[in-house]
Amino acid sequence: MVARVVPVDPFDLVVFGATGDLARRKLIPALYHRMHDGQMPEDARIVGVARAQLDAEGYRRMAEAALDEFGGEDARDAEMRRKFLATIDYVPLDVMEEAGWSRLKDALPTACGDRPRAFYLSVAPRFFGPIAEGVHAAGLTDANSRIVIEKPLGHDLASAAALNGVFAGHFSEHQIFRIDHYLGKETVQNLMALRFANAFFEPLWNARHIDHVQITVAEKVGVEGRGPYYDGIGAMRDMVQNHLLQLLCLVAMEPPSQFEPDAVRDEKLKVLRALAPLTRLEDVVRGQYAAGPGMPSYVEDANAPTSRTETFIALKAEVANWRWAGVPFYLRTGKRMKSRVSEVAVVFKSAPHSIFPAASGRAAQNVLALRLQPDEAITLGMTIKEPGPGGMRLAPAVLDMTFADTLGASNMRMPDAYERLVMDVIRGDQTLFMRGDEVEAAWAWVDAITARVDGERPELYEPGSAGPDDALMLMHRDGRRWRELAQ
Repeated sequence: MVARVVPVDPFDLVVFGATGDLARRKLIPALYHRMHDGQMPEDARIVGVARAQLDAEGYRRMAEAALDEFGGEDARDAEMRRKFLATIDYVPLDVMEEAGWSRLKDALPTACGDRPRAFYLSVAPRFFGPIAEGVHAAGLTDANSRIVIEKPLGHDLASAAALNGVFAGHFSEHQIFRIDHYLGKETVQNLMALRFANAFFEPLWNARHIDHVQITVAEKVGVEGRGPYYDGIGAMRDMVQNHLLQLLCLVAMEPPSQFEPDAVRDEKLKVLRALAPLTRLEDVVRGQYAAGPGMPSYVEDANAPTSRTETFIALKAEVANWRWAGVPFYLRTGKRMKSRVSEVAVVFKSAPHSIFPAASGRAAQNVLALRLQPDEAITLGMTIKEPGPGGMRLAPAVLDMTFADTLGASNMRMPDAYERLVMDVIRGDQTLFMRGDEVEAAWAWVDAITARVDGERPELYEPGSAGPDDALMLMHRDGRRWRELAQ
């Protein structure tokens, strides 16, 4: 099966922070692949903006090096690479100073008109306001402009509301694209397709049939060089407030009236507002990775000897509405864990009565698992009869809907999430982006938790483990277990 690609109209994309890690690792390769696959036109303009004193040719060499390192096999196409690099320009600019904005205007000579123009802010949050003010004051925006914001979208509810106010002063809500790259992953989008395009799941998608939901985002690496940023933020603000809660929303949301941006985001907002306050401290587990053989501890990585910042968090949430009453949502995320895996697992209740004799074995619970990484896949755990004579013997089996096998595209490159999201920005489609009230509702729920647990000493856990022992107890108290983190 060959993916159908719909070309977009010519556009301008201005990337602030163009020499940074995100631009090199994700944005430049994503744009190249969209051109390679026939979606990005040759008369698009990509303008890199950063403080580095480079000319356009110097930045093209940097972009070419990024393609060598992160572009994969497709980036070896010399003719396509030449066409792609021809779309790139560069403007050195310190966004905190007035001088230089005229050079950016000169690099974008035509008015926007019907040509979409997107400003991608791959910079620290302290630069968001000056950039929004700068592009507006330089006359670079009109009704067909968009501004794209990477997280962190605030540190708490107050700062998120202030940030929303900064952008609202220069852009309408439909022009503001708040990226959560998890929402661009094929498996996450397939969650909506599974639920709403198949008749057999939706009747079972409720408290009568679902026992619990597990959402896991585990990383093998530590904070690496992010210690100064990460310390004082921690796993709750860095991962739960955005990635994990967005996944929870897609599992728990009601069917929207149509697959349209505000209809989808209205339903996600209802879920966030239905999250019950966490009233029991034992339903929140904070951990911090200790030192291991040849591996430094978090406090050594972050150079923060007395830090109480968590690198792991597990919690039990409840969506207090008619569909989900009594169904726990277990969330966990951590660094320096046993394996790198992101997964949503919907665990169904057991059959109410077994007709098989005890000697047959026990039927396993049905589990619908959506794996986001490392290899995107959807599996459905079932119970079958073990093949062969000798009576009825029950055995677990898995229906595996791994994309490469199911779609007959084992050699097909799986597009990166940023490829989908950047093109959605150009099209003006906000379905997979967060709205301002969504961000604030998520922070309101998170703030109530952090107000109670910040400052408490996290439980230390061994690197390469599944996290702190208390996280296991969080499930064991309810008679449940976390899904195993495979090596």
